[in-house]
Amino acid sequence: MDRPHDGTPPEGDAAPTRTAQPREEHRRHGRKVADMFGRIAPWYDLLNHVLSLGQDYLWRYRLARLVRPVGQGPLLDLAAGTLDVSTELLRHYPQNRVLALDFALPMLARGARKKIKGPRSGRIHPVQADGRRLPLPDACVDGATIAFGIRNIKPRAEAYGEVLRVLKPGARFCVLEFGTGSRRVWKGLYNFYLDKLLPAIGRVVSGDASAYRYLAETIKEFPDERTLEQEMIEAGFARVTHVPLCSGIVFIHVAEKAANAQRTDVPDE
Repeated sequence: MDRPHDGTPPEGDAAPTRTAQPREEHRRHGRKVADMFGRIAPWYDLLNHVLSLGQDYLWRYRLARLVRPVGQGPLLDLAAGTLDVSTELLRHYPQNRVLALDFALPMLARGARKKIKGPRSGRIHPVQADGRRLPLPDACVDGATIAFGIRNIKPRAEAYGEVLRVLKPGARFCVLEFGTGSRRVWKGLYNFYLDKLLPAIGRVVSGDASAYRYLAETIKEFPDERTLEQEMIEAGFARVTHVPLCSGIVFIHVAEKAANAQRTDVPDE
């Protein structure tokens, strides 16, 4: 018979296994990231535009175009933040509703106040949620995105599994993310920007240099595009491709759920 679980080991059982420690570390990491984004929410959109020299508009446009929903059902925008990607999805696919999920409630609240107006009302639905435990039924969304958010989820495999679960067969998961910052780009100019300029600009505009040091550190620690592609294949996506932008500073990864919802191997070209 199953024993009740109240969080303490039953008498005679061994101490909790080591798997409990990483889980607690992941929970602490999630809370830390959510608190950090909550602090910088008022300046987030401005800093995105400034720090990317306006390229973020183009990146979101390219991301949305690649989603290609399999129907007219809802789309998932994970790590939706202040809803810039959600509004871009709605602009491209006005027949679809957008489920905008994020762990940082202040980001969603700011985005909703500024951007859910007029014809967008009732079409974008912001919800606070953990990307590793999506409050959605199986096979319910016609496409999904995440922009500059997969770096902040640990472990990534849990987020991949959840997105794969909620996607309809044949639907796409499009990931907009920085490439690895460990690679020299533009003869090291980009790397200097990451190390020195990005935290300094973030401090001047938002008063929070630590948030932008965190951004630079996670970019430098992030795996390269082929490693990320392999992660998604191992998670069960049937096909994964990537598109480099800005000399590989940014990539869009496009992962497809198998059309029969059972096949998980990579199809032959």
